[in-house]
Amino acid sequence: MNHWGLNPSSKRRDRLYIIAEVLEIAREGTLKTQIMYRANLSFTQLTDYLKFMLKIHLLDKIVENDKEIYKATEKGLDFLQRYREITELLKTEDNNYKTNVKIPPPHLLKRNQNLL
Repeated sequence: MNHWGLNPSSKRRDRLYIIAEVLEIAREGTLKTQIMYRANLSFTQLTDYLKFMLKIHLLDKIVENDKEIYKATEKGLDFLQRYREITELLKTEDNNYKTNVKIPPPHLLKRNQNLL
């Protein structure tokens, strides 16, 4: 798993980072298990994040063919865009970060560069 920021020894991801990662994974709609594995969350953590994100309307839950699909809402995509903008503001000239703020891994960010 990649961790970003000035302190490479830091293995902890903050809540905003995890929310951004979940939103990126659920951008087009995906299953709960896919979010859990791709975001590297335990089932308990995932359940807590999904419950919170559904409550504040960052995600929608859609039932298709008896399967629950989680998809980022417009509000969720707006959050993701703003999160990216803030992390860009924290970059220094040498592309390091001024704080221990972590950004989603490049493989997630490269998928939709038109949002930046």
